[in-house]
Order: sequence, then C-alpha cells, then structure tokens
Amino acid sequence: MEIYQLRAFVTAAQLGHITRTAEALHLTQPAISAQIKALEEELGVALFDRRPGRISLTRAGEALLPEAEQVLTAAGHLLGKARDLQGEVTGTLTLGTVADPDSLRLGSLLGTLVRSLPLLDIRTRNAPAEALREQVAAGALQGAFYIGPHIPREVAGLALQTLQYRIAGPFSFRQKLLHAGWRDIAAMPWIGAPVQHHVQTLLKDLFARQGFTPRQVIESDEVSLPQSLVRAGVGLSLLREDVALPASERGEIVIWPHARVGALLSFIYPRAAEHDPATVATLSALRTVWGLAP
Repeated sequence: MEIYQLRAFVTAAQLGHITRTAEALHLTQPAISAQIKALEEELGVALFDRRPGRISLTRAGEALLPEAEQVLTAAGHLLGKARDLQGEVTGTLTLGTVADPDSLRLGSLLGTLVRSLPLLDIRTRNAPAEALREQVAAGALQGAFYIGPHIPREVAGLALQTLQYRIAGPFSFRQKLLHAGWRDIAAMPWIGAPVQHHVQTLLKDLFARQGFTPRQVIESDEVSLPQSLVRAGVGLSLLREDVALPASERGEIVIWPHARVGALLSFIYPRAAEHDPATVATLSALRTVWGLAP
C-alpha cells in the first residue's frame, strides 16, 4: 500500500470524478484508475461504484475513507517533523491566488516569505476559487487564497477578511435599475464568470434564493473586465463593494440598493500540511501581513 494510492482514493472520493481527480493530482486518468485498482486489489474490497462520467463510494469505501484520511494526515505530520529536524526549510512552495494581487496583499506576503525562507522556491498559480479548493484538498497545492461563503470542510483554513459585493449596472440603467425588483434584475443583461469562479458562485446562490436565474450575456474571467463592461453599458455585474462604491460616487455606474452579498476571503491548506514548516511559516506571515492575532 502506497501513500500515492491513498491520495488518489481520498481525492477521487472528494471529487467523485476520475477526470477531475487526474487534473487535481496532475496525472493521467489511466494512472489514477490503476492506482485505485491496485489499492482495491490489495485491500480485497471495491472502493467505488463506476458509472459513466462519475464514481461513488461503495459501503466499504465509505467505511475506509476516514482511515485513509487519517493515514495521509499522519504522513503529512511525519514529513513536517522531518523537515523541522533538517533545520533550514527548502523545496518548493506553490500557492494559489484568486482575484487581484493587491486585494490579497500578495506582495507583502511574498516579500515576507522570501526574507524568512531564503532557500525555499516560491511559486504562485492563479485559478478560479473552486479549482484551487480542489487542488488544495488533493494536496496538489500547499495553500491558496479562497473566496466563498465559508472555509470548505475538506481543508483547513485561516479567515482573513469578510468581503462585500454589490449589484452594479451601467449609469444609463439608473432609472429602471433603482425601481427594479428581483425579477426585473434577473431579466437584465448580466456579465458572468466561469462556473468555478467565486463571483459566479456568489451570483448563482444569490438568485437561487430568490427563485430566479440571471440572464447572462457575457462570461469573463478577467479581474477588471466586468467593471469596465458595466461602465461601457454592456450589463450588470457583481462587483466588490470597495470597487463599486468609488465608481458609483464618480457617476460611472449605479448600485442596486436592495442587495449586499457577503463572502469570506481565507487562506486554505491541506489538513495533512498543518505541521509542515513552510505552511507554518506562511500562516505566520499571513497573520503579520493581515494584522491577525497569533
């Protein structure tokens, strides 16, 4: 029984899909399938029911999953302890980023890490929030910034800041927007984002609570493009409040006054990496940069 086999099992159980598991672990689908099959043969039980496009845990798989998660966590603790004994922290630290760097205080964080961990090779990878969550849960990223309603259950995390979002529209929409209800708002043209993007998740949940679906005319994953498109009169968008309010005061956009959407900005990391020296140093640097209590 190998650690990589257990990691494939746990990741597949979390994601429910071989393709997404392969993407999260940066392996091929046949490699993931072979690892899970080898583990099943060694354990003598079937861990998954295979169906076209999806897999689900068998009863045996459900019973063994917590044990597999504990083994991965223990392995992470062991690795962290070994690195402590080595003294200097070396290797590679890859962090996922979401939204714009300034809102994450990314420059201050990386500067602190470079000074405190000079032998560590630090890399950043930008991706949608839900894609980062999957990679962190799978252990493919040592940590990532995440925006969502709360810290996901399958990872550990440090809450950094509560964000507020507002529904913003072109200034030319001012009269009809200020007198609109939820049905009217949903029927207006919307600038959306890819399905795994945090703004799209917040937008979908917001309208689902009202029983409507916004009429999306454009999908964009560019950080600043939605605000530009709103100013240009293309349609409505969900904008961060610290961006929307100044633009509204300048008369560039108009804010619908009947909704304010809260979200949590956090830093998430694998539970198994809790005692990893690079993770501990990153969390310490984050607390310093964000002014959080130890």
